[in-house]
Amino acid sequence: MTRIIDMRCRPAYLHDFFGATPGSAEHATALWLNGRVGTRGNPAHFERSLTQEGFLAEIHDAGLSHAVVVGRHTPGQHLPNDTIHGIVQGHPELIGIGAVDPALQGEAAAVAEAERALRELGLAGIDLEPGFGAPARHPDDPIYWPIYELCLQHDVPVFLMSGPTTPDPRFNDPAPLAKVAQAFPNLQIVVYHGYWPNVQQAIGLAFRYANIHLVPDMYLFQPGTEAYVQAANSFLADQFLFGSSYPFRPIGQTIEDFLALGLRDSVVERLLYGNAARLLKV
Repeated sequence: MTRIIDMRCRPAYLHDFFGATPGSAEHATALWLNGRVGTRGNPAHFERSLTQEGFLAEIHDAGLSHAVVVGRHTPGQHLPNDTIHGIVQGHPELIGIGAVDPALQGEAAAVAEAERALRELGLAGIDLEPGFGAPARHPDDPIYWPIYELCLQHDVPVFLMSGPTTPDPRFNDPAPLAKVAQAFPNLQIVVYHGYWPNVQQAIGLAFRYANIHLVPDMYLFQPGTEAYVQAANSFLADQFLFGSSYPFRPIGQTIEDFLALGLRDSVVERLLYGNAARLLKV
């Protein structure tokens, strides 16, 4: 079995959004989302990760080499960088990604916090969520450019959130990312949720710009994603990465489903491990 890095994997105890409080409306939503994206078996599987010990056991039992725990900073949800650091500290199999929101924090404060997350906390990149801001923005908005500069200086990837949960679907458009890729050709850009359902547009963007990487994660198993697989079997083999979206999908099942997609044997190791290891310097 090849080594595996799960690029999007968070414990339930991190936040109510992930099902931290059984019986809550958020917990019910986590159950619903598991069913929506194809979880088989018990939709409450993620309750195992209501403790750090359970989360680590889940990772080990799934056979992961590393799990990437992603922070978030939006008007609707804040997963502080210190919290992410606290989860991954002392566990070499866990890799933390920080997050900032220059619109909420102000440019200087966001840059300073991103710098602290990278230098002092040892996090491996910075997450931005333009489409979830207030107001929603595109990734080419000038407010994010100092963060792109900082990530480039530190030689770490920038992670962008996309996908169908963007409150205004117009901000799930891959096109504006082209300007960022053009301006920062050496910046590694990783797009969570792979802009699904705008699959062809996302693939076209990644075709043009080799520094754009797609992680469709839980949406890879939804209708219309065959083109992701076709691209991963050809020109996208070095720009496509595996993610489970745990706790919204079981890690082990997602690995099984990933391996059943029809991916060529010659690219599977890169998709599951090699590409992520290169980006994260594992």
